[in-house]
Amino acid sequence: MPHERISPFISDFFGSGAARAGRLFCAKRGFGYYAPAVVQQWTHLDPTKDKVMGISTQRTYDELLKTRTASPVIVAVIDAGIDTTHEDLKRVLWKNPKEIVGNGIDDDKNGYVDDIHGWNFLGGKDGRNVDIDLYEETRLVAKLKPLYEGKVRTAVPAAKRAEYDLYQKVKKDYAEKVADEKQQLEDIDMTLGNLAPLAAQLKVLLKVEKVDTAALSSMKTDDPRIKQLQKAMYDYLVVTGAPDLDAAITQIKEAGTETKKHLEYSLNLDYKPRAIVGDDEDNVKDRNYGNADITGPDALHGTHVAGIIAADRDNNLGIQGVAGSSIRVMGVRAVPNGDEHDKDVANAIRYAVDNGAQIINMSFGKYYSPHRDAVEDAIRYAGSKGVLLVHAAGNESKNVDVVTHYPAPVPLSGTAYPNFLTVGASGSTNDAQLTANFSNYGKKVDVFAPGVAIYSTMPGSKYGNESGTSMAAPTVAGVAAVLKSYFPSSPPPT
Repeated sequence: MPHERISPFISDFFGSGAARAGRLFCAKRGFGYYAPAVVQQWTHLDPTKDKVMGISTQRTYDELLKTRTASPVIVAVIDAGIDTTHEDLKRVLWKNPKEIVGNGIDDDKNGYVDDIHGWNFLGGKDGRNVDIDLYEETRLVAKLKPLYEGKVRTAVPAAKRAEYDLYQKVKKDYAEKVADEKQQLEDIDMTLGNLAPLAAQLKVLLKVEKVDTAALSSMKTDDPRIKQLQKAMYDYLVVTGAPDLDAAITQIKEAGTETKKHLEYSLNLDYKPRAIVGDDEDNVKDRNYGNADITGPDALHGTHVAGIIAADRDNNLGIQGVAGSSIRVMGVRAVPNGDEHDKDVANAIRYAVDNGAQIINMSFGKYYSPHRDAVEDAIRYAGSKGVLLVHAAGNESKNVDVVTHYPAPVPLSGTAYPNFLTVGASGSTNDAQLTANFSNYGKKVDVFAPGVAIYSTMPGSKYGNESGTSMAAPTVAGVAAVLKSYFPSSPPPT
């Protein structure tokens, strides 16, 4: 194909914001950007032996733990849902020993009927489940707008001025979020409009069915325009982690679908998904709601997280989790496509603690917390029972010492929780890319762990890469589970 048939697309593609391509793949429940893996499960490799910044999982088992006996440990995963039928997870799921499957009776009298593998605080008694929920900014604007829109501060009673100020702040953040989603949708549409014809023409030019990095590397040309295009496409695949341009196009389309959902639902002031649950979302004392479906309508995120912690290491299938066969994973569904409710987070923590979890993974977060006191009480309750909470730092490249990411590691009282770890994301190379560019950071981030291109379980007994502090937190939770399992007499954090 003549080069002039391709060259007009070059300036169009660069002008479309393709340099921002990475953020088109940023999911809203804790995922960071896609990125290529060095090898599958590089997390388990050893920095000295393998020259990869992993956590030395196998070396630890082979050299440090081989003479020790593992004790049972329960790790709760508060998330969007877990595929309980996954080939690499079904043997490691926690089973409530006092509950009889499917009899419709609360056998153990813990307040939750048929909670065999955990509980779902995003479900209704009729079996329906919340999938897409509002952002916290949307909830607050919808609640406060009728009270304060159009009013000046001096006209507001002194006792209400703090709430008035909150409305002014959250209204601005909400508007920025709407504008950002609209801009992202424009970027996606423009990128698709340019990338799709480019991919089609490159297939003809290279005489291949898939335009991947190998095919692009094989291009031989002296035309500077084609070299520019070649490099742009190659870098695009590296940045996004897509195996080829067709896969990149599919990912972009999926990102577009998600962005439309955010605009139509998560940012819709009139959308009321909580009606499915049927509770009073502001009554933080209420704990008797939900259903036993811990999978829910979209279990991708939670399934991926659960696999990182404890995917079956002994079944010769798929992957290996950080923690071994003595670990059991309890599923607690409390994180929708949108922002979690403080009430659900507090109840999820309490449920996990009351039912035997010793470690709780929390790969979620937000920047407003209207019922922060309820979550703080639950964190302190977990601490009183010696339960460790591991929380993802967030994926917005923000300094969490300046901007609070909830649940916060420091309560309003100002004394940091001793049982709360905040985890940032790291990459596989010991260079400038070691700290993932999407990861939140700051002195309140306790540790960084592998969170770039982490290969783990996906719904339907599938596997794939995801990146984010959501992946780093369960890596640390898995390490904590190993330590607790092999050194059970170690004192809890104080």
